[in-house]
Amino acid sequence: MAMIIHDRKRKRVSRREGVKYGPIVERDRMRIEYLNTKIWRNDTTCVDMLRLRKDYFFRFCKLFRNRGLLEDTIHMSIEEQVAMFLNTIGHNLRNRLVRTNFDRSGETVSRYFNKVLHAVGELRDELIRPPSLDTPSKIAGNPRWDPYFKDCIGAIDGTHIRASVEKNMEPSFRGRKSHATQNVMAAVDFDLRFTYVLASWEGTTHDAVVLRDALERENGLLVPQGKFYLVDAGCGAKPGFLPPFRVVQYHLKEWGNNPVQNEKELFNLRHSSLRVTVERAFWALKRRFKILDDATPFPYPTQVDIVVACCIIHNWVINDGIDQFIT
Repeated sequence: MAMIIHDRKRKRVSRREGVKYGPIVERDRMRIEYLNTKIWRNDTTCVDMLRLRKDYFFRFCKLFRNRGLLEDTIHMSIEEQVAMFLNTIGHNLRNRLVRTNFDRSGETVSRYFNKVLHAVGELRDELIRPPSLDTPSKIAGNPRWDPYFKDCIGAIDGTHIRASVEKNMEPSFRGRKSHATQNVMAAVDFDLRFTYVLASWEGTTHDAVVLRDALERENGLLVPQGKFYLVDAGCGAKPGFLPPFRVVQYHLKEWGNNPVQNEKELFNLRHSSLRVTVERAFWALKRRFKILDDATPFPYPTQVDIVVACCIIHNWVINDGIDQFIT
């Protein structure tokens, strides 16, 4: 009798119908329509959503396709993968918003974010390169800086990027800011390109310590013989690094109510007018990628990779043509 009951149960199970899914083709069509009408319809909408103009965006996707860094799948193109990534870092969006915008699952959004982040990171050695050893065009022939700064190849400074860390780690990351940050050091040439980036240091770390680490690392920061970077007074004077004079006015007007009084003030004025380049580069970077302005839910190693990825994309835009990003 028990065997008969068991057989009846097995027959009932075997008659169950399989799970039915919605029409994937129609869903894909709606996603493509969303991309065409809401994102890359024109430059304005593309910049609003992705922080890149249309031509830059599609050339960027072509780069990944040609290098084999990303690949199209049955239901997702490289363009959509990159669009989700740029939409996230451009506006610091959470996973739930991106999955709603692109009609994807949270797992899919997270998986492709990491794929694109890795693909961008693969371009680091190509796009974050040491500066040219020639006299920069901004300096050459300009009597304000030439010949005094003709061997200067860039400027170095640090910036604080908001970080999200565990509670027990926050004291070491909370330095000059009221919140946790990572201290990011970068070298920038006079075309606003990042030529070296070192992220991951805690916000309480002094800039001089970060610079020393950059010099001691394997494949770290190198200063060619006879060349130098401009640095702030906190880094101190050493071969290859030129700070301003201490206890001397730094920011002043060359002409007007507060004219230069001596040669040290004049040097500091010239030094400041050149070193502001690195501040402009950081300003442009944070303005384009809002994810750098606020804490993110990603693990800390991913937060570090995101900073470097933003610098790589920034350089790519400059290398690919004159960037007219103004929003």
